[in-house]
Amino acid sequence: QLQLVESGGGLVQSGGSLRLSCAASGSTLDGLSIGWFRQAPGKEREGVSCISSSNDDSKYVDSVKGRFTISRDNTKNTVYLQMNSLKPEDTAVYYCAAHKSELVFRLCVPGPYDYWGQGTQVTVSS
Repeated sequence: QLQLVESGGGLVQSGGSLRLSCAASGSTLDGLSIGWFRQAPGKEREGVSCISSSNDDSKYVDSVKGRFTISRDNTKNTVYLQMNSLKPEDTAVYYCAAHKSELVFRLCVPGPYDYWGQGTQVTVSS
């Protein structure tokens, strides 16, 4: 059974950076689409960035383009989200998730994803 654990969240000031990690166990990430999602208080969970199984394509929500970078290292069974130039509106709980389809990353929305981590809190102060 695939297990996902996020880490790397914390408190930073506006303009700062964080690198989130999503470590998988119980199963390989090979062949899976992986996504990073976030949910702020009172808001719907939204897709932040999603990546293909082969690390050759990715999607980003418009609000993070140019600031965030998703990557994966299948040899380490880990997916990363590098977050630069953080803004207060980035404050949320960040989740990683996986789906069996290698194509579902193109739909970077939370609904189709089957496997979820417990989330890591990112707080950006002004």
